[in-house]
Amino acid sequence: MHLFRPYDPQNIFAKILRGEMPCFKVYEDEVCLAFLDIFPQGPGHTLVVPKVAATNLLNMPADALGTYMVSVQKVAKAVQKAFQADGLTVFQFNGAAGGQTVFHLHFHLIPRQEGVGLKSHGQGGKASEEDLLAHQAAIIAAF
Repeated sequence: MHLFRPYDPQNIFAKILRGEMPCFKVYEDEVCLAFLDIFPQGPGHTLVVPKVAATNLLNMPADALGTYMVSVQKVAKAVQKAFQADGLTVFQFNGAAGGQTVFHLHFHLIPRQEGVGLKSHGQGGKASEEDLLAHQAAIIAAF
């Protein structure tokens, strides 16, 4: 079954966790790394990636899930605060059929304003470095 594919340590998030690929980091603790999506669906689109090698939610070790979710919530609160968002969309995909494209567990946090729709992933292209740096600074300041 595709949901339980073997973990590939060469996936892009694993490389970011090892420092082999750059990212716009907004938060890090002992259980996760949070950084901006460079193809955002909206301003402040943030990804929260566990440091545990798990392809998706269904194979994340249960004993690591609670501490990871506490960190996801902490980042979500900072993202919401940084953008004075009216709401927050949280996405988490499992398996290719479920919409997952990077096979390392991650949550998408997207601050939302009333009446403003989401772009499709990649629809707006890659975000400018200027925007990413401004969003990064705003989120970091919100902790």
